[in-house]
Amino acid sequence: MGGRPPYLELFLEETSLYNRIVLGTIFPDFVLDPFPHILQTWLRNCIGGFLIYFFSGFLWCFFIYYWKRNVYVPKDSIPSNKLMLLQIHATIKAMPLYCVLPTFSEYVVEHDWTRCYPRVFDVGWLAYAFHVTTYLTFVEFFIYWMHRALHDVKPLYKYLHAKHHMYNKKATLSPFAGLAFHPVDGILQAIPHLFALFLIPIHFRTHIMLLFFEVVWTTNIHDCIHAQMWPVMGAGYHTLHHTRYRYNYGHYSIWMDWMFGTLLDPMDTQHKLS
Repeated sequence: MGGRPPYLELFLEETSLYNRIVLGTIFPDFVLDPFPHILQTWLRNCIGGFLIYFFSGFLWCFFIYYWKRNVYVPKDSIPSNKLMLLQIHATIKAMPLYCVLPTFSEYVVEHDWTRCYPRVFDVGWLAYAFHVTTYLTFVEFFIYWMHRALHDVKPLYKYLHAKHHMYNKKATLSPFAGLAFHPVDGILQAIPHLFALFLIPIHFRTHIMLLFFEVVWTTNIHDCIHAQMWPVMGAGYHTLHHTRYRYNYGHYSIWMDWMFGTLLDPMDTQHKLS
């Protein structure tokens, strides 16, 4: 007998559940039902992306700029409200296009074009840990080279990445700058998550969580606070990337910059960042 394999039904059930949780709290069924599943998924991803972005951004800005004022960021280095509103505006314009990527990743999983699996116990915890490690290494490697290409290839920098690097001083960086990209730039830097699906076995829910964790991570690494959590590529390293341009292209860790000669440690330079 033909038909879809049972594990594909598990993927579809899971994505449909996410749609009901997010969209069902906002829209009645008679509004949602006429729309195809993929459109509902895109809308759910947009709403989820905005919620994570605004929650993490406002929470972190409140903590570092108001509650702990002058503790982590000197008063004269706090970006203006006008500047943060410009960063929010850029993100609002880009988010609908950003969300095409997770929507497409769910589509290819639902159609059995990837190596995703629906349950951890399908492979066991040891294999799961190996898959996640391999996935993250793949993503780290290709985000590094994608980011570096966006600097080294002049048209890519001029027409795409320069929009993000207009924030090139400490007083112009804020958690809200984390997603203030040209939308094509943002998609290019996240697309290794999609490519990994075709090559590396990965738990589907873990993939979704890691993809949306990017929103939280980019918020964190634009706050200019050097947490000194080696070997994490934290905000201290990324601030130097914005002010010095040719260093610290890595994403989660310093390893790729160390391997390819582009690492600049905040503790090894006395360069004034403001």
